[in-house]
Amino acid sequence: MLYKILVRSFLFLFKAEFSHNFVLRFLKIIFKLPGMSSFFSFFYCIEDPRLQRKLFGLTFKNPVGLAAGFDKNAQVFNEFSSLGFGFIEVGTVTPVSQPGNPKPRIFRLNKDNALINRLGFNNEGVDVVVERIKKKYTNIIIGGNIGKNKVTPNKLAVSDYVKCFEKIAPYVDYLVLNVSSPNTPDLVELQNKSYLNDLLSQIQSLNQTTYKKPILVKISPDLSFSQIDEVIELVIKFNISGLIATNTSSNRITLKTPLEKIQKIGAGGLSGQPIYTRSKEVVSYISKKTNGSIPVIAVGGIFTADDAVQMLNAGASLVQIYTGFIYNGPSLIKKINQKILQS
Repeated sequence: MLYKILVRSFLFLFKAEFSHNFVLRFLKIIFKLPGMSSFFSFFYCIEDPRLQRKLFGLTFKNPVGLAAGFDKNAQVFNEFSSLGFGFIEVGTVTPVSQPGNPKPRIFRLNKDNALINRLGFNNEGVDVVVERIKKKYTNIIIGGNIGKNKVTPNKLAVSDYVKCFEKIAPYVDYLVLNVSSPNTPDLVELQNKSYLNDLLSQIQSLNQTTYKKPILVKISPDLSFSQIDEVIELVIKFNISGLIATNTSSNRITLKTPLEKIQKIGAGGLSGQPIYTRSKEVVSYISKKTNGSIPVIAVGGIFTADDAVQMLNAGASLVQIYTGFIYNGPSLIKKINQKILQS
């Protein structure tokens, strides 16, 4: 409640991207003060062996993670380990730094508890991110989310993923192939069977030869069930460790925000409560289709502890939050873990 009344009210006075960057800078500063890590851990962290999840050969202290996109450049993963997360995913990172799409490019839909973003993989590049990950001083599990540069055509996309993979794989616990962001031109086409077959073949060949790290594929909520079937087929074929369901959506269905405002905002990926139902449908479909044989990390519209538990009941092994974290603050992590313990 304190977060919503004071912190969120203040942050929402400013444009979304400014507030986001302000939070990152503020946390970097405040955590330099003695005792800050212990202070936040006292309020937000729950240490209970019943929360542990063993997956991909890793032991997660709890099943609640921070989704990719919040800590794109691996700036605050150490600090965020004190907020109660069981794991943190950095990125999406590309081989070469890029500014992303023109601003403004993040928009709040307060009536819908949602965001629209068209950031476009803005990041400082894989080399910078790797140097930051090397300075990890906590035991938090780190995932590395990788993609292609905007100027790289799809026919050459595999080379971008390979470059990122080779550089970041030694320093993260698992890797995610982001082939589903709607904000990089034609990127979602990489989910098509022919593209994805080539990508998974080359990445997994490299991985099994050298790195032996868990690999996951992040998919769009806008895929049809038949398209998801094709992804599942390739995941099984190449022994991919799991799926992340789902990314942001290009759909604008059932929004409370006036149509005029939505049209003015334009293109971008929708995240938050409006995509929860579809994300859960995708998680449930994958779980039933594979008899639970493919682990799924659920993300998309998780705003309450009940939302998270329902995702786990639908077949997810772990959950991630992003927009719900922005709207509800770090207490959401604690509430989810408490609810899991009560379930």
